Amino acid sequence: MVKLTIIAVLALVITQCFCAISPMRSSRRPRLDGRIVGGYVIDIKDAPYTVSLQSWSHVCGGSIINEKWILTAAHCTDGQSAASFKIRAGSTTYAGNGTLINVARIIQHADFSFYNIDYDFSLLELATSLTFDSSMQPVALPEQDQEYPDDTPALVTGWGNTQNADEARDRLRAVSVPLVNQEICNEAYREFGGVTDRMICAGYLFAGGKDACQGDSGGPMVTDGTLVGVVSWGYGCAQPSYPGVYSRVASVRSWIRSNTGI
Repeated sequence: MVKLTIIAVLALVITQCFCAISPMRSSRRPRLDGRIVGGYVIDIKDAPYTVSLQSWSHVCGGSIINEKWILTAAHCTDGQSAASFKIRAGSTTYAGNGTLINVARIIQHADFSFYNIDYDFSLLELATSLTFDSSMQPVALPEQDQEYPDDTPALVTGWGNTQNADEARDRLRAVSVPLVNQEICNEAYREFGGVTDRMICAGYLFAGGKDACQGDSGGPMVTDGTLVGVVSWGYGCAQPSYPGVYSRVASVRSWIRSNTGI
């Protein structure tokens, strides 16, 4: 990896700090990023589309959508150059094994906004193509504007913080969460401006206890083998009444196709 300068490191830290305070519509602040809370360790072969986006270490997750392209969250890449990043694919741990590849180009959605975290999508073009095997596979993409029923179970994977000292984050973890009705989620986040049509929510609305949080940002939420969401933002982690908010992949399917040909 190209060693980051002190200025570059500070720039990334400042960007991540800014992420943590936007959007802000009340005295309470929602968080960007996710960690797997209430989940379990899995092997990369159980979710071979999951990758670690790395700078000096793991910073976000991502999803393989073909041998040359990764989909992640725009708030993970905003203000950064492609040279700042690599991705590690095909490994259960983010710190070693698998394949480490440079990012050649970042295509961030032009409408991404830190104000309300809308259009939180970035495409990463890899410098060299991935070689698929049982540990590295692309995830299917939905059709444009494809809908999913409320309560559909979805699997979220990542290496983020677990909020539990007994649950190390060095190995890939997963959690299953149900999709939440859009109107109910919008009402839950009304004080923060609600959710847009480019967002989809998932979690245990009343019980809490399972969610994605810091360090899982940009990672996949998959149902029936299809990439439904990208880990984006929310209030707290696994908090009752506040499901996780994900970027809705079906809302930008045409944008993905126009930029990648996929």
